[in-house]
Parts: sequence; C-alpha cells; structure tokens
Amino acid sequence: MTLGSSPEGFYVADDGVGVPPEDRERVFESGYSTDEEGIGTGLAVVEDLATAHGWTVSVTESAAGGARFEFGGVEVPDERAG
Repeated sequence: MTLGSSPEGFYVADDGVGVPPEDRERVFESGYSTDEEGIGTGLAVVEDLATAHGWTVSVTESAAGGARFEFGGVEVPDERAG
C-alpha cells in the first residue's frame, strides 16, 4: 500500500486487482460487493467519512495496476506554521 500527497489532498493506492472502470462509481454504493458473502458497507463508509470532513473521494487505477483512492478538498496544514 502507498500513501501519498496530491494537488487536492492525498491518495491511498495498492497493487491488487484494482477496480474495473465500469464499477468505479458503484463501489461507493451501500450494499455493493464483489464478494458473495460481503455486505457492501466498507467503501460506503469511506465515502461517508470523507463527506463528513468536506472531502471528495474517487477511485482510479494505481501506477501498479491496483486501486487508487483519491481524496480531494483536503486542507493540508502548513508545516511552517505553529
């Protein structure tokens, strides 16, 4: 797993199987799961938490071909302040 900064905030990426482009909007829907025994709450909760912080979240492909979750609208504190 890789954590990094982006112009709008930060991202979390992995080298797993990724999320097919046709499923990228649906993965955040409550109840969506690719596992027959899954309940589909994981990424819905991630989106709820991002929204509660005033952020956005989207999914794309990572450099390694896995999933990359991008969080935008994140205010990053100035490390020089304080």
